[in-house]
Amino acid sequence: MRFPLLLAACLILPASPALAQRLGARTASPETMVAQMRQDSPEEEMRALVAAAEAHPLGTAENPVRVGGPAGERAYLAHLRCAGGAAPRVGARREAGIGAFGSIVAAYEVSCGADGNRIVFDMYHEEHVETRAPAGFTLAP
Repeated sequence: MRFPLLLAACLILPASPALAQRLGARTASPETMVAQMRQDSPEEEMRALVAAAEAHPLGTAENPVRVGGPAGERAYLAHLRCAGGAAPRVGARREAGIGAFGSIVAAYEVSCGADGNRIVFDMYHEEHVETRAPAGFTLAP
């Protein structure tokens, strides 16, 4: 007997005038909403994000290596060299969460002998070609 009573209360409650008024009430005027939006152009916003990322070491989630797609990741890794000039051993690609630019990033375990490093890539930067290497590495031409 309790269940039908509870069901009836749930159906009647949303129809109350106070609730209906709250659901239809405007939370902010369109002018206020536009004023709260970021006014930067996408290019200005990206420049600000890149400047903030530069405070962190290259190849970390806070400053991922920006490349264009999986092919860009592979090309970058093909040019990466250990301090002695040898190509590093590259492990499997793994998802590494959300990076500094708001997109999903991937990481590779890269090792030069016994030393292993994790290099994080953001592959959603078709227009960018990274010419720098993370600390302890160089890039071959």
